[in-house]
Amino acid sequence: MRNDKLSLETHEWASEMLRIGNRAVKRAQEENRKKGIPNVYDINGHRYYELPNGELTTEDPYPLSKKSSMTLAEFLEYDIEGYEYVKGKLVPMSPATRAHSKISVNVILNLAQHVRENQLGEVHVEATFRVGERGLKPDVAFVSSTRLDGDENKGFPVPPDLAIEVLSPTDVQSRVVEKAFAYLNAGTRLVWILEPHSQTVTVYRSESDIDLLTYEDTLTGEDVVPGFTCPVSQLFA
Repeated sequence: MRNDKLSLETHEWASEMLRIGNRAVKRAQEENRKKGIPNVYDINGHRYYELPNGELTTEDPYPLSKKSSMTLAEFLEYDIEGYEYVKGKLVPMSPATRAHSKISVNVILNLAQHVRENQLGEVHVEATFRVGERGLKPDVAFVSSTRLDGDENKGFPVPPDLAIEVLSPTDVQSRVVEKAFAYLNAGTRLVWILEPHSQTVTVYRSESDIDLLTYEDTLTGEDVVPGFTCPVSQLFA
C-alpha cells in the first residue's frame, strides 16, 4: 500500500510540476515577444519560428547581429525560451519529439521522487545553467542542496551536478559529445545521454571515464545522487 501511495503522490507532484512549467514557458514566450525574439516550436518533429505577426516560419528570422551582441550575463538574466547560448550566439534547441518528451518525464518521475524523499536538492526541467562560457538547458538536471543559491527568477550561475540530455533526431553525435565534455569541464560531476533509438544511456564522468549502459543494465546516481538506482528499461518504458 505504501508504494502505491508514494506512486500516486509522485504522479500528482509531477503533474503539478508540468503545470507550473507550462505557465513558466508561457511567461517566457511573452517576454521573448516583447524583446522581438522569435519563440521556437516543435510541430510534427520540425522546428518553427514565430514571427512578430504571429505567423510561423521554418527559417530562423533572428538577425545574426543580434545573436552575436548578447552577452552570457544577459542570456542568464533573460532566460530566453527555446535557445541556448554558445560561442556568443543564440542557438535554437533541437525540437522535442513525442518519444523525447516521454523519456524526459520517465527520468523526472524516477529521479525527482528519490531526490525529494531524501532531501538531496532539486530537479529541474530545461532550466538555464552557466556552463563555462555557455548558457545551456539540459532536458533534466539535478542541483544538490549545498549549491542552491542565486536569484530564482534568473538562470543558474553555476553548472548542474548532474546534466541529463535526451537525444533528438536532429542531434549530431559530435556536438553531443562536445556538449557532454563542456558540462564536465565546467564542473558538472556526471552527465547522462539517453538515446531513444538504441535505448541506451551513456554515462560521462570525465573525458576518459565513459560507460555505455544497455536496456538490461541499472543506472545509478553514484556519489552525485546518493542511493539512486533505476533500471535503464524503466526510462524507455
